[in-house]
Amino acid sequence: MPLILYQRDDCHLCDLALDVLAQARVPEFESVFIDGDDGLEARYGIRVPVLHRSDTGEELDWPFSVDQVAAWRP
Repeated sequence: MPLILYQRDDCHLCDLALDVLAQARVPEFESVFIDGDDGLEARYGIRVPVLHRSDTGEELDWPFSVDQVAAWRP
């Protein structure tokens, strides 16, 4: 799966990001919760939600729009 959404539990911004992905009609993505993972928390702790393309390594930090996601996704 080329898209990964890094997020936290009980994260209002993450909920908004999920809404944007639904509106952009992103068919599949992996949700990765960073809570409890020291490496992911160090990398994404203050940045979540972050959308990551595993095919290129590019990342889209919040806030992102439906148009941005549609133009950016594989």
